[in-house]
Amino acid sequence: MGVDAGISPLWRPSEDRVAQANITRFLRFLNERHQLELADYQGLHQFSVDQTDKFWRAIWEFCGIRASGELDPVVDDPRRMPGARWFPGVKVNFAQNLLRFKDERTALIGCDETSVRRQFSYADLHANAHAFAAKLTSLGVGPGDRVAAFMPNIPETAIAMLGCAAIGAIFSSCSPDFGASGLIDRFGQIQPKVLICTDGYRYGGKVFSSLDKVRAACTAIESIEHMLVFRYLELEPSQASARSFSLDDWSVSVAGRTTTAHDFSAALAEFAGATVEYHLGEFSDPVYIMFSSGTTGVPKCIVHSVGGTLIQHLKELVLHTDLRREDHLLYYTTCGWMMWNWMISALAVGAAVVVYDGSPSYPTPSTLWDLVERERVSVFGTSAKWISASEKAGIVPKLQHKLYALRTLLSTGSPLSDESFDYIYRDVSDRVLLASISGGTDIVSCFALGCPLLPVYRGQLQCLGLGMKVEVLDDSCNPPRALKQEKGELACTLAFPSMPVSFWNDPNGDKYQAAYFDKIPGIWCHGDHAEITEQGGLIIYGRSDATLNPGGVRIGTAEIYRQVEKLEQVLEALAVGQDWQDDVRVVLFVRLRAGVVLDETLVQLIKTTIRRDTTPRHVPAKIIAVDDLPRTRSGKITELAVRQVIHGQPVKNTEALANPQSLALFANLAQLQVD
Repeated sequence: MGVDAGISPLWRPSEDRVAQANITRFLRFLNERHQLELADYQGLHQFSVDQTDKFWRAIWEFCGIRASGELDPVVDDPRRMPGARWFPGVKVNFAQNLLRFKDERTALIGCDETSVRRQFSYADLHANAHAFAAKLTSLGVGPGDRVAAFMPNIPETAIAMLGCAAIGAIFSSCSPDFGASGLIDRFGQIQPKVLICTDGYRYGGKVFSSLDKVRAACTAIESIEHMLVFRYLELEPSQASARSFSLDDWSVSVAGRTTTAHDFSAALAEFAGATVEYHLGEFSDPVYIMFSSGTTGVPKCIVHSVGGTLIQHLKELVLHTDLRREDHLLYYTTCGWMMWNWMISALAVGAAVVVYDGSPSYPTPSTLWDLVERERVSVFGTSAKWISASEKAGIVPKLQHKLYALRTLLSTGSPLSDESFDYIYRDVSDRVLLASISGGTDIVSCFALGCPLLPVYRGQLQCLGLGMKVEVLDDSCNPPRALKQEKGELACTLAFPSMPVSFWNDPNGDKYQAAYFDKIPGIWCHGDHAEITEQGGLIIYGRSDATLNPGGVRIGTAEIYRQVEKLEQVLEALAVGQDWQDDVRVVLFVRLRAGVVLDETLVQLIKTTIRRDTTPRHVPAKIIAVDDLPRTRSGKITELAVRQVIHGQPVKNTEALANPQSLALFANLAQLQVD
């Protein structure tokens, strides 16, 4: 469907695949409902942005979203950003939709580095989620209360989220490799009533305890009244006795306040057989609080709605990903990345979701390919960096694995290189749909995705998302000029349901406005440098702001600064991402106290400090001492100018700098030309 232009595709869908695709059925549904003659994706996308109310109502009905009330009006004013109100006449519950199936088909498969495998049916999942909801209710948790999860990617995390959503509470999670500072920076802002955690986690064959970090969080965050602790490390029987602990060790008392620890599994057993009544709230009620990368300070707390998250995820999973009940979906992610939230929404489709906790390259570089084969994964998602690493490790999956079930491969986190496109079709399979997708935590979804009706072109994201009026703009013009086949600012010029409801602790909406709408008033600017291609696809060239993306993981520079600048030897620091070997590596520049030398001892101290209090991904690949850092006239250091210099790009606005001569310190550095 559609006309190819200019270049030849790497892959085309077969006639049979087009005929069986969910989106083909949706086209028929839409044509019959509105007496239309839409015949291809391009026509469907145009309809979805021209007739946005009819389109989103059709998504609601086609995907069978469960709710009460009236669907009309769908949206009051889609031109108003922010502030458009979606489906104001409905009452909906997120968990009710994800738990619509109660049969014996597989819902969750939990796997980890130790080869422990646990399987939950939809009946199991329904029972456990309701039991957990009953436990939360017994602890005084209700609609609007926050429940924070410091958890690995295991089935219990999904159970906890579903139990939380069932009663209208707000769920927020981050992965257990964060240090205490990162944990407190996030959860301290949202003041959760309950903290859910494990005794520790595994990564790369090593075991890490969570006790000290959890104790620090409960001491610092006064709102935490209860902990629910899952004895995760005891799942490995050979070492269980050595890791056994008493819940008394986890209870925290400070300043006359006690945070009480409860056993997660015992709570499920205590309330086994319980059924809670789903809390039916507004479409715009919060379901998740997610966190920005923390570039300009502590991370922003992004509030996502029940209805917006649900309808957007179903659109992307059912139509763009072509997900069905018989599919097994695996997305390699942590619970601190929005792809976890996206993946778990596949439960609403009735598919089997495979959750994996651990390193993607332990015990061997082919660990994920092994898992794809063993669990008969049909839709596999991962990061662009992992695909590149798989190729560099010499893995040829089509020769070393039986991937008969694999139908779709998803990639996100950073732009997928042309060479990685070639690798997939040369060494993995010439039958798979390779969909490079892009969006973000900001929208808990995607602006550009795959489509089973369209060809795949080297280096391109297949298409713009349905219902998303995505444009690339020249923001130097007033009004901005829409660009085709030119690089510019990735923007969205029409409201969409999964826009954040708000930022937490932002009563006037000032932070929200500044994050997306200050650059071009009334238009969502996403911070990506992009190009819409002749074929209707999208190429993303990287972030247009200072966020770092090593290995596809978003990292804020401020999180690094807060750790480094605690050291007495360091006066201040500046971190940028350097494009390196089809990825981005973090480079840290430090200005040291007089007489201090950046020797190997200090380098290791800096790395150890960052790793201990943030995550291993925050640790810079290069640390370089400089005599000065460029700063604006108001005294703020400017990462963007340094990033431009180290990549040989011109710095356009040097008059805004108080010390533009400092930029010469970053030009042609020999340390940045080597590994």
